[in-house]
Amino acid sequence: MKKVTQLLAVLALMLVSSSVFAQFMQPQMVAEWQRAKTYTKAYLDAMPEDGYGFKPTPEIRSFAQQMLHLADANYIFATVASDKPNPVGETLAAHNLNEKNVSPTKEATIKAVMDSYDWVISTLQNMTPDQLQETTKFGKHDITKGGLYGKAFEHQTHQRGQTTIYLRLKGVTPPAEQLF
Repeated sequence: MKKVTQLLAVLALMLVSSSVFAQFMQPQMVAEWQRAKTYTKAYLDAMPEDGYGFKPTPEIRSFAQQMLHLADANYIFATVASDKPNPVGETLAAHNLNEKNVSPTKEATIKAVMDSYDWVISTLQNMTPDQLQETTKFGKHDITKGGLYGKAFEHQTHQRGQTTIYLRLKGVTPPAEQLF
């Protein structure tokens, strides 16, 4: 009986600890997304207008398509994590919606990408710590909603990082890393 009581006490402590952890992590997650938005905007601003249609090789996305893909994924991840309706369309139907429908001009691409960051940030700000700990389904994966925001962050970082070579090939020095 003593071992069962100890086990229950440990489990209770883990639940309280993870709830407290989530409560402190949400403001940090919001700050990280705001920083990522600023960093991505620097990349978008660095590419000249004539570079938005640039493809390093014919079979890959253009710079604009790469950034619009980032925006599409931001919407999809945040929509699933927040259970809020996707403002650009149904979650599955929205896959590549911006990439296919937004004009690949500098102005239109910047607006679409910045709007996607605003969506992620606003949904995250409206999540409670308990909601961030809820499990949801993303494709065939079970993941916490907080974990899904983490996967979204990883994806946007990956996509932005891929565009570094696009800038270099156009003779542009990429923005300096913005860790803080």
